[in-house]
Amino acid sequence: MNALLFPGQGSQIVGMGSEFYKNFKIVKKIFEKADEELNFSLSKMILEGPANELQLTKNTQPAILTVSYSIFKVLIEEFNFKIDEFRFFAGHSLGEYTALVCSNSIQFNDALQLLHERGKAMQEAVPVGKGKMIAVLGTEIDNLNNLIKLNKKDGEICEIANDNANGQVILSGEKNSIESLSNVLKNEKIKFIPLNVSAPFHCSLMSPAAKAMKEKIDRVDFQKPKIDIFSNVTAQPENNPSNIKNLLVEQIFSTVRWRETLLNMFKKGIKNYIEVGPGKVLSGMAKRTLKEANCFSLNTIVDIKNLSDELKK
Repeated sequence: MNALLFPGQGSQIVGMGSEFYKNFKIVKKIFEKADEELNFSLSKMILEGPANELQLTKNTQPAILTVSYSIFKVLIEEFNFKIDEFRFFAGHSLGEYTALVCSNSIQFNDALQLLHERGKAMQEAVPVGKGKMIAVLGTEIDNLNNLIKLNKKDGEICEIANDNANGQVILSGEKNSIESLSNVLKNEKIKFIPLNVSAPFHCSLMSPAAKAMKEKIDRVDFQKPKIDIFSNVTAQPENNPSNIKNLLVEQIFSTVRWRETLLNMFKKGIKNYIEVGPGKVLSGMAKRTLKEANCFSLNTIVDIKNLSDELKK
C-alpha cells in the first residue's frame, strides 16, 4: 500500500520544479495559473529567485504548493498513475493544503489564496525578534517535554512545534524562553540547532494568525477528499470537510504530529512512502522513523520513472 507525502516550509529552493516546468505543458499552465491568481510572478520567483523573496513566508507557502501540485499532476496525467493507487495523503504543515488539493477536496486557486494569506498572517502574528525556533536532535519527545515542564517559568511560551521523527523535535516560542531551555539542553549535552525562520510557527504565539485564518477558511468550499488526509493535529485520517476546516485552523498553533502520522500509517499497512514536492525532507524523516518502509522522493523525471518501475515489481 502507498501513501503520498507533501512537504512544508523549509524545502524551498530557487529553481525547484524547473525540470518539470521545461518538459511538461501542464506544469507551465499550473505556474501561469498561480501567477494569474496571486497577481504577481510567483513562477519567476520559483524558477529564478531572488532567494530572499522566495524565503518570505507569504511567498514560500504558495510556491511549495505550486511545485508539489505540479509534480503530482505529472505523476497522474503524464505517467498514468491512478489516484486510487494511494491509500492516504499527508502533508507537513502547509503541505496539508497540497494534500487537500490533490485529493480534490479544495481547488488549487483557493489553496493558493489561503496559503498566501496564511503566510502573511503567521508572519504578522509575532513582532520580528520576539520568537525563536530550534531543532533538537538525539532525544525523544517525552524527555524533551519533561525538560520543558521542569524549566518553564509562569507565562513563558516554549512548546513542541514539530514532532518530526525519532530523535528530531522542533521547539517554538518566545526568544527568551527558548534560549533559557537551550542552556538546559547544553548542560544535558543534547544537541540543538537554531533555525533561520521568520516567526515562531506552530505554538500558541500563532493564535492571532489562526483567528485571522478561520474567517478565510470558512469562506472556502471544501468537499470530501477522494483520498483520506492525515491531519497534523490528530495524526489520524480525516475526510469530513467540516472537521478538516477546523483542524486547519487549529494546526496553525498546534504541534505537527508527523512522527505519529508515519507510525499510524504504518500500522494501517502502508509500506511505500512517496514524497511529492521539492527536497527530500519527508522521505528522510520516514526512513528515520520506519526502518522497514520503502521511501521515495520525486524531485526529477527519472525519480518518477524509477518509482513506476519499483511499484510494478
